[in-house]
Amino acid sequence: MILPAAFCTFLLFGQDKSYSTEDNRYFTEAAIRLSPPDESWQTLQQPVMVSFANSNTRYAKEKVPFTAVQQSWNAAAWKGEKVHTQLLVWTNEPVTQLTYTLSNLVNAKKQTIPAPNIKAGFIRYVITDEFAGGCGYRKPADFDSSLAADAIDIISSMPVDARTVQPIWLSIHVPQNARPGNYKGSITVKADKSYTLYYTVKVIDRVLPTPDKWTFDLDLWQHPAAIARVHDVPLWSDKHFDLMKPYYTLLAGAGQKNITASIMDEPWGHQTYDDFPGLIKWTKHKDGSWVYDYSLFDKYVAFVMSCGINKRINCYTMVPWALSFRYFDEAAGKDTMLKAPIGSVEYTAHWTSMLKDFTQHLKHKGWFDITTIAMDERPMKDMQVVIALLKSIDPGWKIALAGNYHPEIEKDIYDYCLASNLQFDEAVLKERIAEGKPSTYYTCCTENYPNGFTFSPPAEHVWLGWYAAAKGFTGYLRWAYNSWVADPLRDSRFRSWPAGDTYQVYPGPRTSVRFEKLIEGIQDFEKIKLLQKEFTVKGNTRSLQKLDNVLQPFAIEKLKTIPAEDMVRQAKKILNE
Repeated sequence: MILPAAFCTFLLFGQDKSYSTEDNRYFTEAAIRLSPPDESWQTLQQPVMVSFANSNTRYAKEKVPFTAVQQSWNAAAWKGEKVHTQLLVWTNEPVTQLTYTLSNLVNAKKQTIPAPNIKAGFIRYVITDEFAGGCGYRKPADFDSSLAADAIDIISSMPVDARTVQPIWLSIHVPQNARPGNYKGSITVKADKSYTLYYTVKVIDRVLPTPDKWTFDLDLWQHPAAIARVHDVPLWSDKHFDLMKPYYTLLAGAGQKNITASIMDEPWGHQTYDDFPGLIKWTKHKDGSWVYDYSLFDKYVAFVMSCGINKRINCYTMVPWALSFRYFDEAAGKDTMLKAPIGSVEYTAHWTSMLKDFTQHLKHKGWFDITTIAMDERPMKDMQVVIALLKSIDPGWKIALAGNYHPEIEKDIYDYCLASNLQFDEAVLKERIAEGKPSTYYTCCTENYPNGFTFSPPAEHVWLGWYAAAKGFTGYLRWAYNSWVADPLRDSRFRSWPAGDTYQVYPGPRTSVRFEKLIEGIQDFEKIKLLQKEFTVKGNTRSLQKLDNVLQPFAIEKLKTIPAEDMVRQAKKILNE
């Protein structure tokens, strides 16, 4: 049961907000004391219990999860696939230092999946709230709040309080050159004593490509300034770039395709906790001429590419939420704001000069063909003005849009992402895919489900990949990879949207249950596409029909009555046959 905020006491212990990867510092979670206490703690068979558990369930920190202990786990995986589960430790007495050790996975022929491919991490609890209508400003006291197990930590040991649950995430990445067969391994958890649990991974004789070769168009928007803030380093300093690298490498490992590049200050009108600075410095000389400094833009784009995200550069934006544009006015000796409606003489002059120069710069860098001018939920009339202006400067300009479906401009949009309640016309989608145009969908604060809030059922993030495959989308977009709130490791709530809407990973970097489940769904998408291609080439219509039948249940309206976990479990069973 989630108690209303009026019946909860929030205790923010400790003020250590250092999220450094260098010292892996332990942090104390926020706490919510619930009354009355769970009396079932008195019935534990022994002081400390350890068991495998369902990876699609967020177990409450203060409640006994179940009574029947599961000491083994079985999984099936393609070569190249990552699979995961979670373990639970729940205890009636304090555990001073909880640790774990991992064994190699070994098959009957003594072939191994080596230790570096097997990882574990403590799942940490963060304050979350509820959907409560979704978008719109909110006060924490007005909403039900609870603790949600989500962040996967990077520490190797931690204390556990009495009468609490501590989940552990276990992840196995099967090498692409692994031999098919059953691999057996174990994890030993040390609490009051050692507990060893055993598991088997059945490696199927099929190969999943590496993430850089995945076809799924993943676009999670990056926020570099947030990384500087949580690590307390100067923006754009060498240290900032060093700290950004593991975050972008983690994202590349999920198959990310797009670089989020801000070509102006605050494309989204200060909607995030941290500012969103532009990467290009605009300067108007005293004689009225313009100069554009691309040095930071070039450095940032090259850096993100070096992390493995190099397919597209989406530049935000010519149509910001607040129609104002910052530049340095040399005559006035200060930054100045131009406020101009889309299509006005001032707007057209302001952007024509920049776009002509930017076009030549991108061509010189060899980036023009992979760059778009991107817009977010902008009206069609504004889009038509921007499209006409861009095409007048260079017909080769590409445009990206996340928003409503407008047939009138569809052919002009290269990277088109629709809200989750919308779909492309079947013939249009077929033509777009044939032309290699990204044709994706997104979720945001509007949808109660499917979604990736910190209170969302984890299987909904897996479901997203299946839905893309079922409806023919080429991928999925979410507006925030790391637009962190004030204290993201302890409290995921924000002033404007349901908790967790602003980020999918945590400072550290620390991955999350949500992020790992999103990758799981993307892997399933890739497997579906590979099988469809193989069955088509072989003329295996029976198997194609079977795959199509598996995808049929994936419709958003069905989530009203059928949990995402149930749909995904049944579909995965058939997929792995």
